[in-house]
Amino acid sequence: MKTKQRGRKIQLILNGKVAGNDALRTAILRQRATGHRIGVRVTWERGDARRFVSEGGEVDLLIAAGGDGTLNEVLHGLMNLSRRAQPVLGVVPLGTANDFANGCGIPRDTEKALALCLEGAALPIDVGKANGHWFINAASVGFGAEVTATTSPELKRLLGPAAYAVMGAILALNVHQYYGRLTLPDREITGSGPVAIVGNGSQTGGSFQVAPRARIDDGLLDVLVVRHIPATALLTAARELQQLSTDGEYISYWQTPWAEVHPEETIPVNLDGEAVRFSTVRYEAVPGAIRLIVPPDCPLLSANAK
Repeated sequence: MKTKQRGRKIQLILNGKVAGNDALRTAILRQRATGHRIGVRVTWERGDARRFVSEGGEVDLLIAAGGDGTLNEVLHGLMNLSRRAQPVLGVVPLGTANDFANGCGIPRDTEKALALCLEGAALPIDVGKANGHWFINAASVGFGAEVTATTSPELKRLLGPAAYAVMGAILALNVHQYYGRLTLPDREITGSGPVAIVGNGSQTGGSFQVAPRARIDDGLLDVLVVRHIPATALLTAARELQQLSTDGEYISYWQTPWAEVHPEETIPVNLDGEAVRFSTVRYEAVPGAIRLIVPPDCPLLSANAK
């Protein structure tokens, strides 16, 4: 088995912003010394990673080395290939947030992450689709990475972990509220809301848990909606965030194979860091779309659900 693994063709796509990472260079050299054939391509502008995937030819293992944006570009490249031509995907997290990798339990240590890519087992996982775009982690509206940085210590003590989502809603209220219709397989909801998350993975915005029940192999997307929260309702909203029911007054949570959003105006959406705008959008889970190498104790696998 070890000999077969070392005979594979491996391509590592590296985000040019971290091309000088000494830890990664050292790890690659060590793995090459043991017989692994690792080719490296470095991105310098938007679209490079997606193009490198299509130009890679017959590759057995493709490693995305960068942040969530690099991973998203690689995902788009993979989804342009036929199932038979798709290589196995590995991830070496080198970005700022690394939300998907962290959610999967992929080591933050570069050498350990690369070793996992080369020696770990690949499993089929779901990806999300938003109209013609793909996402592996989350699609979000009205939620930014600044949430954790601006949450006051007082609010943290008062609300605990729920403070991050509540503060996210408050911040979004200061920006814009979107009115429209959310359609799910068994219901339709009309109203306004500043925050909406559609998760395949469990966290976004810098390791903030927005979809704690998400699994990457269940064929479902997790939808979190935060409505207008008056200052007097913070504690109620915090309790709803902990309960995550489908009928909360301020915060609702659903697990669904698809969801459609029909806003009254064009809305900005963040897909794994890719900024797009939609006048209407259909989110879908695509079961078993790619094969990903994750740790055996990956929290996002159904077998490891607590």
